[in-house]
Amino acid sequence: MKDNDWKSRLGVVYSTNPDFEYTTETEAEAETLPPARQRLVVSIDRRQRAGKQVTLVKGFVGTSGDLSSLAKTLKTKCGVGGTAKDGEITIQGDLRDKVTTLLLGMGYNAKRGN
Repeated sequence: MKDNDWKSRLGVVYSTNPDFEYTTETEAEAETLPPARQRLVVSIDRRQRAGKQVTLVKGFVGTSGDLSSLAKTLKTKCGVGGTAKDGEITIQGDLRDKVTTLLLGMGYNAKRGN
């Protein structure tokens, strides 16, 4: 069923060749750097969140699976919710100091921003 996903083929001209295989180009994810080589910045953000504060961890270089596992570890240790997408981790609340110390304890090169 996955081979016949019509949404990924929108705008493709019909082929009469019965052996035609439609292929899509996928971007390769960057390899995850070791924690000592990561340069993470922990900052706070209030924009477009109705005045609520969130802690942002930016600068992660690696696969989305590694990003989500790091986010899950941080959320569990802080006891709050959050998300990981577009190369950054969002943690609910102003937890800059706690997140920075957790990342430093894990071996990441992290610094506290604004």
